Amino acid sequence: MSAEVISIGALLVMFVVGTVLPINLGILAFVATFAIGTASLGLTEDEIFEGFPAKLFVTIVGVTYLFSVARRNGTIDWLVAAGVRLVRGKVALIPWVLFLVAALLTAFGTFTPAAVAILAPIGMNFAYRYKLNPLVVGMMVISGGHAGAFSPLAVSGALVLGLVDKTELQVSAVTLFSASFLINLVLSALTYALLAKRPAPLAEGSEEAAEDEDLAVSDGPDWRQWLTLACLVALVVGALGFHLEIGFLALAAGALLALVDMRRQEKAVDGVSWSTLLLVAGMMTYIAMLEKAGIIENISEHAAGLGAPVAVALLLCFTVALTSAFASSTAILTAIIPIAVPLLLSSHLSAAGLIAALAVSTTIVDTSPFSTNGALVLSNARGVDPRRFYRQVIGYTGGIVALGPIVAWGALILPWS
Repeated sequence: MSAEVISIGALLVMFVVGTVLPINLGILAFVATFAIGTASLGLTEDEIFEGFPAKLFVTIVGVTYLFSVARRNGTIDWLVAAGVRLVRGKVALIPWVLFLVAALLTAFGTFTPAAVAILAPIGMNFAYRYKLNPLVVGMMVISGGHAGAFSPLAVSGALVLGLVDKTELQVSAVTLFSASFLINLVLSALTYALLAKRPAPLAEGSEEAAEDEDLAVSDGPDWRQWLTLACLVALVVGALGFHLEIGFLALAAGALLALVDMRRQEKAVDGVSWSTLLLVAGMMTYIAMLEKAGIIENISEHAAGLGAPVAVALLLCFTVALTSAFASSTAILTAIIPIAVPLLLSSHLSAAGLIAALAVSTTIVDTSPFSTNGALVLSNARGVDPRRFYRQVIGYTGGIVALGPIVAWGALILPWS
């Protein structure tokens, strides 16, 4: 049996076992990484540890710790209540406000995970306070981030356009941005229409706790809350204006706030979602092992070598969607576009259509709890049963993996094939 079959089979087994049984999927992934990496793929322990997502680990720890501190000193309560006042009490508009803010942030150059890292904790607190469906709020934050992610100023947009510029193909920046924005807008509208009224998977006793908390906006923030707001602004400026690592900035801000309010912040570290960190770190280490062994690239190349161009295009969309649900969408985009170029040069497929469809199919599945964005939503959810909410996110992502590539293919490739 080939190493490729073993590694993909192990991935499927882990996914089923970790979803059905009460064991953290990250633990299974770490065990499988070591066993398969050393026994089947011939990797050393050092090569395996190179795949550990240290940057993602620091980002999730830093952001969740900072917002745990902010929640304990009352700043999040103040922001949530002030946000409701801003929309004049129409809390149903909150997911759309978050969608638009996320789209603006990414369209003007914010890396999507950074935008989600800033907005997901705030959105999850809105959902908790006002009994909005946290799945809808979290997924709309992510969709908003991807709606603006392919503007010429955005990281993903610049990456894709830069890759295309190295070839003989021509792809309009307006087409790429418009395709991503419209599909994510439609996805958000469907998510809101179908799921907004569904009950959240509440943890036992959380509903009463939410009702008991005071949601009124005080006359103004106290000095600790003003300092917290200043730290949040500094976090945004540092991440957006100076491209500093958001995880380290968040840890520094959280440490400063904890030092000036040690009595209330003694247990702030409990707000870090360690189970989510274990799950994401284990899975990403496993996927990094597959990438190092060339298995991810082989899967994409096999897809590109099959059938008629229109059918191959659909297969490529499915391949990148399924792979990106577990791996870095940036890495997948970097690998798949060069693979798609020979197909475009030898067929009558629309270059703009296929490139846009691949970009959308790769990023639209970042709602997965194994991606940075999905993990941030999962780790910042409040008042929900973690296991039930995890299953909801998995089910939502599974629906996107199944239908998203078909929509992208039908809207962007088929009409001009």
